[in-house]
Amino acid sequence: MRTIVDLPKEQLAALGRICEEDKISRAEAIRRAVDAYAKQRQSCPDAVFGLWTKRKEDALEYEDRVRSEWDRTNG
Repeated sequence: MRTIVDLPKEQLAALGRICEEDKISRAEAIRRAVDAYAKQRQSCPDAVFGLWTKRKEDALEYEDRVRSEWDRTNG
């Protein structure tokens, strides 16, 4: 499927450098970029799962405490 993409000059220049260095077409570089982005997005939830388990404070208690600062008035 063909897709038209508008890129700013800086991104187009970067794409040109990548294509020249890797000796690939613009289409191939964009396909690779989409694949890499999709893989990164897919692995992101796994990368952060369980980050709070070693903390002593319950996450919801922490959230309540931090948000309570929003209610404070200066004065």
